[in-house]
Amino acid sequence: MSAKMVLQEALSCNTRLGMEPDVCVIGAGLAGSEAAWQLAIRGHKVLLVEMRPEAQTPAHQTGYAAEMVCSNSFKSDDPLSATGILKAEMELLGSLILASARETAVPAGQSLAVDRALFAKLVTEKLRGNGNIIWKTKLAEKPPLTTLYDSMPTILASGPLTAGPLAEWISSTFDESCFYFYDAIAPIVERDSIDMSIAFPASRYGKGPPDFLNCPLDKGQYEHLLDAMLAAPQARLHDFDARFFESCLPIEVMAERGRDTLRYGPMKPVGLTDPRTGRWPYAAVQLRQDSVAADMFNMVGFQTRMAQGAQAQVLRLIPGLENAIFARYGSIHRNTYICAPRLLDATLEAKAVPRLFFAGQLSGAEGYLESAATGLAAAIAADRKIKKMPPLELPRQTMMGSLLHYLANAEPNGFAPMNAMMGLLPELPEDTFDAQSPNKKNGAKSKKAVKRALMRERALAAIKEFVACC
Repeated sequence: MSAKMVLQEALSCNTRLGMEPDVCVIGAGLAGSEAAWQLAIRGHKVLLVEMRPEAQTPAHQTGYAAEMVCSNSFKSDDPLSATGILKAEMELLGSLILASARETAVPAGQSLAVDRALFAKLVTEKLRGNGNIIWKTKLAEKPPLTTLYDSMPTILASGPLTAGPLAEWISSTFDESCFYFYDAIAPIVERDSIDMSIAFPASRYGKGPPDFLNCPLDKGQYEHLLDAMLAAPQARLHDFDARFFESCLPIEVMAERGRDTLRYGPMKPVGLTDPRTGRWPYAAVQLRQDSVAADMFNMVGFQTRMAQGAQAQVLRLIPGLENAIFARYGSIHRNTYICAPRLLDATLEAKAVPRLFFAGQLSGAEGYLESAATGLAAAIAADRKIKKMPPLELPRQTMMGSLLHYLANAEPNGFAPMNAMMGLLPELPEDTFDAQSPNKKNGAKSKKAVKRALMRERALAAIKEFVACC
């Protein structure tokens, strides 16, 4: 169905309801859900267009909003980490996604992880229960602002798996091809099928409760697993020059880079003492709770492009998983994103198409948390556009503002998606840091912690000022 027909149908429905939308959000993923909610609570009538479940993607399984595909984690809750700072900023801005994540959280050490089914259901219920949101299950081929109501702001949050017609519209409208990378999904194992005489609960170095299950491997077992993994048939990719996102590489790609790459990466054994030996193993596979009932565990960092027929055979070589039952096998899919620095300003508005905003992984932000943050930022910008207020960029001192600054100002050639990172934040003034630096006796680690604490303090002060203005 064309965007014109979607909007006409919605307007007909809204006339009966006494409502007429003044803003459109395409896509009910993490970014679109956050954007629709933020606009609705600001009093706008929001047309939320989502193609699922009538039209599915290669990775999604339901028609729920904010369905998490690759992982159930919103990363570290450490207040001095990049994601810890980003979460604090989003909570000050009233994030729907973070509030829902807290409500459906499962044990994950120092990270925030959720029961994905409960999380998606909760977000969906909140969106459908908001009287300012009109949910339409349709495949949008283009934004409605190009056919009707040119003044209607639209947020494109259709995600990295944007369907063909809309992706083609983006490519033709902005006279360039979209970029892409391949993203992989980790398998999920049924808890009762894990051999707990081998797997042991622990968090690295005993930090936090023992929320992870750990499968230890000696050198021979590790080498055997590696050989089987490298020899296993792989899912066919449809591009001659396949590219992967460095922060989410398939385990086979990591293994191809060197025999020890995995044991220095997702299979890192440091800080994990095997109670049977009293020592760290040679390598370890961690599993993280994926449901509130604790009946499902996902294999942390074990995203794979192995053919599904080979996965069970190879992964059952891991001690403790010899009889594993897989609730979901790993898979790989293509993710699409635009060249943000060519197309967007720092409020996520398209330079060539006023009133059109991009959000989520389609905009070049990478990660569930970052996607939701861009949805929140785009909603604030669209709200100001509707109210005929001047654009207001998020402060550079904030993690959100720094991420958006990167998207708008990165080098276009070779542009790649970006996670929240401390390196995105501007440096502290030397005199500010020197005045509060620890002495040499406290060591480099304390100096790093002081610096991060000052950056967090600066970021939250700036976001509070921003909240007062917007």
